[in-house]
Amino acid sequence: MREMRIAALETSTEWCSVALWTDGEITGLERRAGHRHAELALPMLQQLLAECGTYAGALDAVAFGAGPGSFTGLRITCGIAQGLALAGDLPLLGVSTLDAIAEESGAARVVACLDARMREVYYACLERVHDGWRAAIAPCCIAPAAAQVPPGGGWSGCGDGFSAYPELLARVVARVLPGIHPSAMAVARLAAPRLAAGEGGDAAHAAPL
Repeated sequence: MREMRIAALETSTEWCSVALWTDGEITGLERRAGHRHAELALPMLQQLLAECGTYAGALDAVAFGAGPGSFTGLRITCGIAQGLALAGDLPLLGVSTLDAIAEESGAARVVACLDARMREVYYACLERVHDGWRAAIAPCCIAPAAAQVPPGGGWSGCGDGFSAYPELLARVVARVLPGIHPSAMAVARLAAPRLAAGEGGDAAHAAPL
């Protein structure tokens, strides 16, 4: 039986990352891109595919970090993912960047918080369930002072919203895991069980969140 391959891209923050999922094995590349996502993302993916001994025509699906996040970054990754999926007639899966942060953390209960600028944050409280995440507090874009405290204990804070608004730390979570950001490897891990379950949409209808 031929191996199943999913390419994943994530450019919703200052990081640019790409990944290849091959029957449960994941390989990735990541760079701090600043504003160079459009310049870096596709060459990085081509490099990764070459290093793994494969090519775009051998892919079975494409996944991308759908947002929320950087306005420009989301459109870059959505456009590249659409192009790959349309060219290969492949299913396309968008993955929440807040879910990807939670997946990257390794924790079981995660308060995911990204700086949305304009004195707001993208915010969600997520709990691990099987191969994905369930929202204890649904994703929203709110002022930091309006962020709800998650129910119960054992929550870990992740994302640059906590460094941008440190007052969130004492009020919402007991600890923040530093340096956690959404990655293409996390996107690939979350996309794989969804693809196995028959998900995956028409690339023409893909849009950032």
